[in-house]
Amino acid sequence: MARYRHALPQLSDKLFLTDGGLETTLVFHEKVDLAHFAAFDLMTKVEGREKLRSYFIRYLAIAKKAKAGFIFEAPTWRASRDWAEKFGYSAPELADVNRASIEMMAKLRNEFETRETPMVLSGCIGPRGDGYKPDQRMSAAEAERYHTEQIRVFAETEADMVTAITMNYVEEAIGIARAADEADMPVAISFTLETDGRLPTGQTLKEAIVAVDRATGGAPAYFMINCAHPTHFSEVLGRDEPWIERVRGLRANASKRSHAELDASTDLDAGNPAELGREYRGLLRMHPQINVLGGCCGTDHRHVEAIAGACVGHERHAAYAA
Repeated sequence: MARYRHALPQLSDKLFLTDGGLETTLVFHEKVDLAHFAAFDLMTKVEGREKLRSYFIRYLAIAKKAKAGFIFEAPTWRASRDWAEKFGYSAPELADVNRASIEMMAKLRNEFETRETPMVLSGCIGPRGDGYKPDQRMSAAEAERYHTEQIRVFAETEADMVTAITMNYVEEAIGIARAADEADMPVAISFTLETDGRLPTGQTLKEAIVAVDRATGGAPAYFMINCAHPTHFSEVLGRDEPWIERVRGLRANASKRSHAELDASTDLDAGNPAELGREYRGLLRMHPQINVLGGCCGTDHRHVEAIAGACVGHERHAAYAA
């Protein structure tokens, strides 16, 4: 049974951490041959499951030390029909992998959760197409039909919510939000932004959030930003407007490179963890409603540890640093 599905604890003032860039960590640090950046395929192998378990345990230690909450994102960003077909998965096999991913995280929660560190299980949903380019755009209705398959599987598990990561155009985000609402699953929508603070379609973050809320009756529990460096979007969040209150989560890149540069890169730009932590702290000072913090491409446990160190002592969250 889901523990927090009907009362997400991150909708409080408490600080919650999540993990960093799972796929870039596996590829560049763990030297895993990760075809199509699809971490879900590791769930089919004993050594793969152990690698994922060890990965999450590093972050759980950081959250517990900081007395912060933690949000597990399942390694299922690519675990939808089109991507799974590239590996030859049948529909039942794909459903099994999605279920097994939540089961793995539930076991970790049972082992590590404390009163000071509540742990939320999230079924991670990725774009049907490329994470950086809106090259396979669907209508909202098409996106709802496509993503319903994965969301319905999560709804049958202990998952507390679903999170759509690296959304790069509005219609897909709307479809996911509608599918989650139909399945009675809380959903967070995370948009990726270019160096100008806009979606890859050229739409502003404000336009995207307002459009999703308008089309879904405000269905998302909250919105996030991921796969962009804080210098790409800090000015966008610098305005005092009501829509900004809907942004509660950040999963920034370590690198200041553009998506095009990252796509063409053969090396890992890990940036500066301490500097990234300070940038997060600056954003929290301006926007204290933001309380879900993690990383994306190029980040690992060192970055999340620096973010925790910089932000847990922030005045709004000081009570949780004692």
